[in-house]
Amino acid sequence: MFRSRRRAIGIALLMILPLILAACSTTGGKKAAQGGSSVAAGHANTAHYTDAINSHVDGIAVTDPNPAALCPTIQKAVQAGIPVVMFNAGVGNWQQCGGMEYFGQDESIAGLAAGKRLAAANAKHVLCVLQEQGQVQLEARCAGVQKGLGSATMTKLYVNGRDQSAVLSSLTAKLTQDKTIDSVITLGSPEALTAVQAIPAAHSTAKLYTFDTNAAEIAKIKSGAVQWAVDQQPFLQGYESVDSLWLWLTNGNVLGGGQTVLTGPAFIDASNVAKVATYAERGTR
Repeated sequence: MFRSRRRAIGIALLMILPLILAACSTTGGKKAAQGGSSVAAGHANTAHYTDAINSHVDGIAVTDPNPAALCPTIQKAVQAGIPVVMFNAGVGNWQQCGGMEYFGQDESIAGLAAGKRLAAANAKHVLCVLQEQGQVQLEARCAGVQKGLGSATMTKLYVNGRDQSAVLSSLTAKLTQDKTIDSVITLGSPEALTAVQAIPAAHSTAKLYTFDTNAAEIAKIKSGAVQWAVDQQPFLQGYESVDSLWLWLTNGNVLGGGQTVLTGPAFIDASNVAKVATYAERGTR
């Protein structure tokens, strides 16, 4: 992913609208100590473009977790002549919003793959934990899991992902009440870490699986507390979004042929977690 000809990240606007962190990793990017930026900028003799939204930026990379609220604004940017690349959330409507390209994970495909792996592990009753109501990508993940499970049972549990103590209480209560649940799949890494506490607190024997990653969760995969994680590779999504804008602005290139450029699902499990952990330590996975 890193090229010998390093480009400065500032060559095009990276505009990330406030995420609810419903479908993205909580890691990725260098620490602020490295110049105060989330990603260390490279240096190359290439054209740099403005990154001030109010001065008609040269390009926008944006995620869309709430299409009804955000799509009209994205369309206004396109109508103003600003090229827009979308990533991470909005896979079902990026073309409708006017996006030129999309980098991310198709959550239905990812959910289906996760469901099939759960079925292969002989899961009979899966609890799918959704940390935010109204998020289309979360619903797509659970729907995909259900499809992949086949005849196995799946139950959905809505929790308040902004309050992990409340998540702990809700999940513990559910697992205490229903001992038929043999598998828990969370849709975010904070909830996975909370589930690591909830399962023993409820005296449950359910195994834990999750979508998305962070460094702490990767440690739990190494320890066996989490069986595997579905990684949509968010660092790659952001990197390619900015890089594709640079290519469009400097060379007129468009990736994907009008189709979503998939960055996942990739699975992190016991077979590859040691290698991934090395990348997570530097903030790129």
